[in-house]
Amino acid sequence: MSEPISAPTDRSGPAGPAGWLTLPDVAERLEVNVTRVHRMIREGQLIAVPRDGVRRVPTELVANHTVLKHLPGILTLLRDAGYDDEEIVGWLYQPDETLPGTPAAALGGDRAREVKRRAQALGF
Repeated sequence: MSEPISAPTDRSGPAGPAGWLTLPDVAERLEVNVTRVHRMIREGQLIAVPRDGVRRVPTELVANHTVLKHLPGILTLLRDAGYDDEEIVGWLYQPDETLPGTPAAALGGDRAREVKRRAQALGF
């Protein structure tokens, strides 16, 4: 279900995040309390998945004391397309040489609109 619209030639599997942050670590980076981080996850502004029994957030999604600008919209689009949180993380970190890199990496740069377009197309 998590195939992108365009089919890149290298589909060797998800690369995965460079690292993971615990929710207290996210709170520290965003300079908010951990309760606010829990609310952000509940409201779909941020995503956390269990790793080693602890909910964690991919490091790249939290930058410069903020969540990546387009992330909440991408999360909404993918959830509307029927993706669960594990599938969303898999989609965000699926290597795609047409971006280049991964959708997560592209969200932090000038390819964010393309990532959003691809996520929108998954709902149809």
